[in-house]
Amino acid sequence: MTAQLATRPALKFITCGSVDDGKSTLIGRLLVDSKSVLQDHLAGVQRQGETDLALLTDGLSAEREQGITIDVAYRYFSTETRKFIIGDAPGHEQYTRNMVTAASSADAAVVLVDATKVDWAQTGLSLLPQTRRHSLLLKLLRVPSVIFAINKLDAVADATTAFVHIAQALQQFADDAGMDVNAIVPISALKGWNVVSAYPDWCHYSGPSLLELLERLPVTPADDEGDLAFAVQWVEKFHDSADTSKGRRVYWGRVGTGVARVGDSVKVFPSGQSAVIKEVLSAVRTSGDVAAGHSAGVVLDHEVDVSRGDWLLADAAPAHAWPDPARNELRATIVWLDDDPLVVGRVYWALHGHRWVKARVKTIENRIDIHTVTAMPASELQPNAIGQVVLGLQQALPVSPYATSRSLGSLVLIDPTSHHTAGAVLVSA
Repeated sequence: MTAQLATRPALKFITCGSVDDGKSTLIGRLLVDSKSVLQDHLAGVQRQGETDLALLTDGLSAEREQGITIDVAYRYFSTETRKFIIGDAPGHEQYTRNMVTAASSADAAVVLVDATKVDWAQTGLSLLPQTRRHSLLLKLLRVPSVIFAINKLDAVADATTAFVHIAQALQQFADDAGMDVNAIVPISALKGWNVVSAYPDWCHYSGPSLLELLERLPVTPADDEGDLAFAVQWVEKFHDSADTSKGRRVYWGRVGTGVARVGDSVKVFPSGQSAVIKEVLSAVRTSGDVAAGHSAGVVLDHEVDVSRGDWLLADAAPAHAWPDPARNELRATIVWLDDDPLVVGRVYWALHGHRWVKARVKTIENRIDIHTVTAMPASELQPNAIGQVVLGLQQALPVSPYATSRSLGSLVLIDPTSHHTAGAVLVSA
């Protein structure tokens, strides 16, 4: 293992796009060509003498029977310079919730576009709805790096014309949506062209291969610049006086924003009690500062009433105190994932960090037309729609806009009857 590989953080990226665009095949190609697949595993995906690359990620029996991806499958591989964690997200509309889950923690995304499914010979061609929907979701979820990969160009009569026209349509869509795109690359996942190694002078494209692009992308920066926000997941009580906690309670969870440091003053939400951090433990129980995005155990200087679902927030000066202020009403973008439409007046359970509160839909302001990328008036949101809503909360929550904090700005709505995940909520203001 090179020193660069040992010290460089792994890149977590997902593949997404419309159904049958070749996402699973692309991941299979990356795994095989990077020599990250054992021979016995490779032999197990042989079909009539040919290697079915998609089966390397489609592990569920239903996926193998139907030839589709249903759940998110994670795979791991590395090159000489970097480690990767890949999430294969499903393309079917009914599994959009799985794609949202994968994208919410991704550093990057590769959006595949099947060249054979669009009218590639025409300029100003129309992209598939799910290509547009997944791209918009990546923007809403603040995925930092996005690459469009135009796939199956080996199966069209004029690969160069197809690449140019599709790339123009993708760039126009990205401009309309306000998306920053890192690159648009031509590939053939089946043949392996321009996936791991560059395929010179193909489609008049002279840039790096897809893997070379991925090796250069940055990981998502942690939200460690702001004030501390720590969601309590579990309270542990030690009775052994030899332990570093000296018999006090340890509050375990994940640092959402800022850095947990010894000596910092915190306020417990919602009780409002104040305390000072006496010790901070890492996930392996070593003492030291813990930054955003990492699990930690926090010991306070005196006993306070803290339970699962509470927040430890930086007890800053009044002008900058958390929350600013806690709100019973919030305006948010919502990705509707339930089979039943979202209507005004419905009540759901909302999960924020590890805290559950009831939320009522007060207003549906609009929905996003994925074809024109414009806001349209709406009285309800159908499954997989994206819209703007106002929610009323039974109890106030310490929220921030999702644009500034993923942890404080995101909620999940749960149907109280079916217990299904109904919507992903991204706080706007």
